[in-house]
Amino acid sequence: MIKLINVHKEYAKGGSALNGVSFELRKGEFCFLTGHSGAGKSTIMRLIHMADHPSSGEVRVAGYRSSTIKPREIAHLRRKIGYVFQDFRLLTDRTASANIGFALEVTGARPAVIRTKVGRLLAQVGLAAKSEALPAELSGGEQQRVAVARALANDPLVLLADEPTGNLDERATWGIFDLFREINVSGTAVLLATHNLDLVRRNPGMRVIEIDHGNIVFDSAANGGG
Repeated sequence: MIKLINVHKEYAKGGSALNGVSFELRKGEFCFLTGHSGAGKSTIMRLIHMADHPSSGEVRVAGYRSSTIKPREIAHLRRKIGYVFQDFRLLTDRTASANIGFALEVTGARPAVIRTKVGRLLAQVGLAAKSEALPAELSGGEQQRVAVARALANDPLVLLADEPTGNLDERATWGIFDLFREINVSGTAVLLATHNLDLVRRNPGMRVIEIDHGNIVFDSAANGGG
C-alpha cells in the first residue's frame, strides 16, 4: 500500500527534514503520525502524495515508485489517495455539493454519476441537508466534513489527513475523528497526522508512529502494539 524506504529529504534553505525514515502502511490500516510542529509530518504526507520527491531513498504508493513515476502518472496515483488538510481548502464560491462534485468533474465523470455520488457522500458525512450551502455558511466542523467527502469522491485506497482537527473545537474534533474511524472500518486505510495527543491517548489500540526532528522515534507496530 504505502512504503517508505530509508527516505531522506533535504531543502536548500531549510536543511534536513527527514533522516532515513522507513515504515509501511498496510491495506485497511489506521495509523496516527504524531510529533511536534516541524517534526516532519507534513513532509511525509507530501512525499506520499508525490507533491515532492525524496532526496534519497524511495516512496512506494499503490504500485508506483517515487524513483520511476512519470509526471503524467501522478494524477492517476492521486485518484487513489484522498487528502484532507487542516485549513479545509474549499472553493469559497461553490456550494458543498459543487465542492465535492468538482473532484469528480476533473476525472471526466458523467453529470448523472456525479449527482448520485455527491448525494451519497453528503449523507455519509451527515450533511445531506446542507448540500446547497456555501462554505461561509457552514461551521468549521461542517466545512471539514465537506473536505472529507471531497477526499472520498474517487474511492481512494488511502486517506491522508494532515492535522485535520487543528482548527476545530473539541466537539467538532471528535465528530471528525469518528468519521475517519467509520471510513477506516469500511476498508480505507487512514494516515492521520496530529499533534493532538488526547486523540492518541483515548484510542490505545491504534498504531502510532512518532517523528521527531525528521527521525522516527517510536512505532507501536515495531514495539509489540498497533
